[in-house]
Amino acid sequence: MMQGKMQFILRRSIQLSLGALLLAAPMTGQSVSTQKTATKPTLDYTHNVDPFIGVDWGGNTFVGSAIPYGLVKIGPDMETFDGRRSGFGYSSNGNILGFSHLHLSGAQGKYGNILVAPVTGPLKLDDIRTPRTDEVNQVGYYAAKLTRYQVKAELTSSRRVGFHRYVFPASKQSHLTINVAAALGLGNDWQAQKFLGAEIHLTSNHEAQGVARFIGGWNRGGEYKVYYYMVLDTPAEATQTWTGSTLSDAKDATVGNSTPIGATFDYTTKANQVIQAKVGISFISAEQAKQNVQQEIPAWNFATVHAAAKALWNTELAKLSLTGENDSQRHQLYSAMYHIMLMPTDRTGENPGWKSNEPYYDDFYCIWDTFRTSSPLLTLISPDRQRDIIRSLIDIYRHTGYMPDARSGNDNGRTQGGSNANVVVADAFVKGLKGIDFETAFAAMVHDAEVPPADPQKQGRGGLKDYNQKGYVTLASERAGSRTAEYSYDDFAIAEVACGLGKTKEAALYSSRTHNFANLWDKDMTVEGFKGFMRPRNPDGSWAAPYVVVRGTWPDFFYEGDIWTYSIYAPQDMRRLIELAGGNEAFVRRLDWTFLRRHFDVTNEPGFMLPVLYNYAGRPDKTADIVHMTLEKAFTDTRAGIPGNDDSGAMSSWLIFSTLGLFPVAGQDVYLISTPSIPDASLSLGNGKKLRIVAKNLDGDGLNRYVQSATLNGVDLPNAWFRHAQIKDGATLVLTMGPAPSAWGTVTPPPSMSDADFHSCVDWKLQNHASE
Repeated sequence: MMQGKMQFILRRSIQLSLGALLLAAPMTGQSVSTQKTATKPTLDYTHNVDPFIGVDWGGNTFVGSAIPYGLVKIGPDMETFDGRRSGFGYSSNGNILGFSHLHLSGAQGKYGNILVAPVTGPLKLDDIRTPRTDEVNQVGYYAAKLTRYQVKAELTSSRRVGFHRYVFPASKQSHLTINVAAALGLGNDWQAQKFLGAEIHLTSNHEAQGVARFIGGWNRGGEYKVYYYMVLDTPAEATQTWTGSTLSDAKDATVGNSTPIGATFDYTTKANQVIQAKVGISFISAEQAKQNVQQEIPAWNFATVHAAAKALWNTELAKLSLTGENDSQRHQLYSAMYHIMLMPTDRTGENPGWKSNEPYYDDFYCIWDTFRTSSPLLTLISPDRQRDIIRSLIDIYRHTGYMPDARSGNDNGRTQGGSNANVVVADAFVKGLKGIDFETAFAAMVHDAEVPPADPQKQGRGGLKDYNQKGYVTLASERAGSRTAEYSYDDFAIAEVACGLGKTKEAALYSSRTHNFANLWDKDMTVEGFKGFMRPRNPDGSWAAPYVVVRGTWPDFFYEGDIWTYSIYAPQDMRRLIELAGGNEAFVRRLDWTFLRRHFDVTNEPGFMLPVLYNYAGRPDKTADIVHMTLEKAFTDTRAGIPGNDDSGAMSSWLIFSTLGLFPVAGQDVYLISTPSIPDASLSLGNGKKLRIVAKNLDGDGLNRYVQSATLNGVDLPNAWFRHAQIKDGATLVLTMGPAPSAWGTVTPPPSMSDADFHSCVDWKLQNHASE
């Protein structure tokens, strides 16, 4: 960190360059929230971020440089020392193959395009790889010493441009290469990426441009084209292109699928000679990629670009404020904030599919992962951003026929469970987000619920005909159990929006489907001493054999979950589900068993809500125990500090909410209280107001984890939950903590449809009985 005079110089460079960088967002009316320049924070929060948290043991978090929601995520692509390529780019051990410009975070199976690598010595096209040392990753900055080539590599970026700086040794053979055919996960597997062909044109001794074409990847998407423009600050002594394994003096090259292609800029370098490169990326054209460079990074000032990236991140990170936290908590939470703002990707102005004045976002990877916690967090702290994301989902519906459950490479796919964009829309609707065309959003939701898709793994609802006619998905379709549970909640989301829009007929229809999960409930099925579980049904309606696989996948009855998770997933009516399970005491015993016998899977999103389900049965003390122990065991500030795929920040947002002591019931205006782990924390609400959570008597060991009493804005809060309307204009929640359970929160459970006082524009209680 710079000190004194250097800090003043850095602040001035931020002020001078930030305006130019913000112009990188295309002008599309009022749709792009990045156009608004917030007051520059006086504190530097970026030093609290450790981008290496979560890179190991399946967290798959991005390593490199990006701005919030940036199109370009420039970072190293690597293989282990025994030659296994990383699926998401980075590996804690192994060789760097180069630095590519498109990556995911918390996921893998896509991108890794336009690979740049410095080389010294003879250029061997099939052997460009190097160990590294002195590796650094900070917000907006990556650096490493490439030991084989004795080159120091540094990276920073703007929204659509990667900025490279390389410090070469004295060498008669120095090269800066660009590999246009490279990508992550290339292969013949059914979900591998495939290279379709490319062009490269050396337009001068310091410029290259062209296009590379790919198809497939995890979402099994259609073809996507990556246009690029590369410019160097140092003219090369010679340039060459390659196709296959042959170098040529030709300035232009074109290949078809599976044929390597690239170019090299060759130099004789002096010791510590710096060569810089800017690479613009576009999905529209090579000319657009060039314009992106000219607009976003017109000069050759690496420090200025890095400072501007830090300034953008500081504006976002300042939305979280902590007091009394320990070092580990601070690094975990600010790193989590960083992770949730890497995806989805703001591609406004870079949509190759259609022209629109609406915002355009891609890399929803996947809404099935993010709807539970990431979307509600953005609704709280970044309402303008969430508004634009939802507007983009609606515009994708206008032009593709469906809001995606997953989307990458400018194409929809793959749908894992329900049509969970419905819950995202409902969450924004019930919390009063403005500037969204909810009428069209409602049409998109109804389309999900009524029109069977041609490819149910790409979009829409699979098994829809059975679900709408029989009230459940049968074994004629894959993922029948998890789909039935999720569709039931998706229909609740549709009913909410219909009710609010005054569409009483539609509200009645979809509310009548909200208990379809119970149609797969076998009250006599007994597992490990507990009665009542979801069970498969054959196409003729008869019971099939119970499904007791621990964690299913695509063809199975439950997707990435099991009977202990999905059988108690009904956020719309936990009261009804608890009655099916035998009442409060039996339900609490079931939850105890689930956690004690390790049926709870914190590594995957279907289990996110399980710890707070105790609140519905009047036992918030047990919620406190499980949340505290899960945070203690599963999350750390190490490279293995995220228990599973971060999934576009889904795990990170669960961590933020749970550490602060809250959990959002996505799609509803309800927040559940668990147990805070920090004495004083605040979230900015996007309107100049804050939600502050104060935990009195909290101790560092977590012994005083039980809420004894609570106030919200100075008023007694006897319940272990509250509504969004109570905090939307700013609020202070004060929780008085103690070392033993109390009577607080045990009387009035969170709302359920079966409650006698549950209000809507239809008679929910009547619908409950009608579906029995």
